[in-house]
Amino acid sequence: MVIYVSLSFVLSCPVVSQNLVTDNVSVVEGDMAIISCRVKNNDDSVIQLLNPNRQTIYFRDMRPLKDARFQLVNFSDNELRVSLSNVSLSDEGRYVCQLYTDPPQEAYADITVLIPPGNPIIEARDEVLSEGNETEMTCTAMSSKPAATIKWMKGDKELPGKPKVELTYDKMYTVTSRLTFTVSKEDDGVPVVCIVDHPAVKDFQAQKYLEVQYKPEVKIVVEFPQGLTREGENLELTCQAKGKPQPQRVNWVKVDDDVPSHAVITGSDLYIENLNKSYNGTYRCVASNSVGESYDDYILYVYDAPTTTPIPTTATTTTTTITTTISYPEANQGTVSPSHSVCLSLYSRAGEGAPRTVDHAVIGGVVAVVVFAMLCLLIILGRYFARHKGTYFTHEAKGADDAADADTAIINAEGGHTNSDEKKEYYI
Repeated sequence: MVIYVSLSFVLSCPVVSQNLVTDNVSVVEGDMAIISCRVKNNDDSVIQLLNPNRQTIYFRDMRPLKDARFQLVNFSDNELRVSLSNVSLSDEGRYVCQLYTDPPQEAYADITVLIPPGNPIIEARDEVLSEGNETEMTCTAMSSKPAATIKWMKGDKELPGKPKVELTYDKMYTVTSRLTFTVSKEDDGVPVVCIVDHPAVKDFQAQKYLEVQYKPEVKIVVEFPQGLTREGENLELTCQAKGKPQPQRVNWVKVDDDVPSHAVITGSDLYIENLNKSYNGTYRCVASNSVGESYDDYILYVYDAPTTTPIPTTATTTTTTITTTISYPEANQGTVSPSHSVCLSLYSRAGEGAPRTVDHAVIGGVVAVVVFAMLCLLIILGRYFARHKGTYFTHEAKGADDAADADTAIINAEGGHTNSDEKKEYYI
């Protein structure tokens, strides 16, 4: 007996439904990814999560797949949320959120695994550069996913590089950027930075400092004198030279002539005593190193020696006083009258800022005024004496010469004092 068993399977194709939603996930290799399946309006249908090979990871809150890295975070009528720890590149792909309805509804979550590049490597064609030369640098970011981008900075200025992207056998990307530029002496010690930009890392960079050699920078400094150079003075010049490498020798020359024979050159200093106009000309300081030679010029012009200038003095005041006193006796008293004083003052002032030398004209004028004043004073005194005379009388008894004594002389006097002679005396 033959028994025929007929099995019939009804296959229905799943549809993408707006009632079931999920999100794409980007995760760095080794980190944790979260997959969420959400239902807007659930009618008690079953939610499950499938891996890229359509193997069931979770059916409701049960995990048929024996992978302990998957863990249930949340389960409800409206959400199934699962975590995946220690993500690797093999976990990358499309995960399916499925809702058991008729027909089944699906939503897709793409997991992208990010692999950061290794440490960037910067290389320079030339370790030591000379100013004006062109150099080349390369920066490499290896084994990243997706491909990294590279930019260049020299100091605070961005420079354009030429990138090259290569895909390796393990689906990784290696990016190499090449930079070409010309250096100057200002670039010495400046860092050149290679900056790698990638979704998995931030501020990933490498740098290299430039070493640039340049010819000397020369400058002549006048140590003495500070002002004009004049005849009879001394001149001292210092030559300042800076370069890389540092110049070992500095020379002084005079353009189109010889340096004065008695000039003293000590290292970078030039010293000339007792200047005169025959030393006029251009003096040059020359410094050199392995890169090149530079110089600076100083033009010497000797001026005439300064003339003697009187030194100003402060103003002074001189006062001369001449005093004459005249005394005369009063008539009939024989006593001296009160004094009569005549004063003459001579006042002179020297101007402010007058020279120290004596002005003979001024002195002569002062003497003439004093003599004239004395003459005037003598004339006034003469007239005064002529008009004021002091007198007194003495009375002697006549015949007293023959008397034996004073009493006899008085008795013999004729008329006593009535007939006495008058005598006059003058006092000054």
